[in-house]
Amino acid sequence: MLNPALVIAGKEVVDSLRDVRSVISSLMYALMGPFVVFMVSMANPANTRRGVGGAVLIAMMSVFTLVAAFVGGMNVAMDTVAGERERRSLLPLLLNPVLRRDIVIGKWLAVSAFSAAGLGVNLLGFGAVLAAAGLPARGDLLQVAAVLAVAILPMALFAASVQMLISTGCRGVKEAHTYLSMVVFLPMGLGMFTVFFPGSVHGWSGLLPVVGQQIQLELLMKGGEVRIAETIALGCITAAAAIVVLAAAANRLHRDEIIYGD
Repeated sequence: MLNPALVIAGKEVVDSLRDVRSVISSLMYALMGPFVVFMVSMANPANTRRGVGGAVLIAMMSVFTLVAAFVGGMNVAMDTVAGERERRSLLPLLLNPVLRRDIVIGKWLAVSAFSAAGLGVNLLGFGAVLAAAGLPARGDLLQVAAVLAVAILPMALFAASVQMLISTGCRGVKEAHTYLSMVVFLPMGLGMFTVFFPGSVHGWSGLLPVVGQQIQLELLMKGGEVRIAETIALGCITAAAAIVVLAAAANRLHRDEIIYGD
């Protein structure tokens, strides 16, 4: 027998893929960063290839990549719980003989899948931009793949958990869209702050979700030395934070005001 969480995740993914407009919107958000960076690099390609302004472009890439993790699953997250509440289908769903934990995990897996897809599309776009701008990544391919899997991918899980938590507290898709759009400013704001105030980044900052991922991405794109132990620690901390936030979202489904409405 299939795991109920996987069944729910599969259903959510299929339903979300049927909404072509949302898929196209998420795709455009994921590719927005590569397009902007490409246009900036092409404005003065000679300086870019000589390294003038290259550091700024790399910083922009890392910020846009983190944003892609949040926008990739945003449309799915706003519909998966807030949409259920708005359609009055959340209560019938919870009356099924399935643990609420499995329901939340299934929906979270679906949101995480779209968040990870957004990350993947964004990174592929930036790979093309790096080659076109004459700024090829100098890191070892195996090292790049390891860092992406261990440290960057958990960012998609964390983003999905945060979005699930917010979606469970919203009464409809419109309200969820408002709050989830604001959440996108979290990676953007933190990323830009570290870019303009690099002195604020200390050794322990590399272990914090969002900030740590940006540091790892910049190191990869610059061909710098990546510390494996720090990468693994960052991935574990980010995954643990995702689990804690997801548990808070699951706990909300036991509250009457969430199930029956305010």
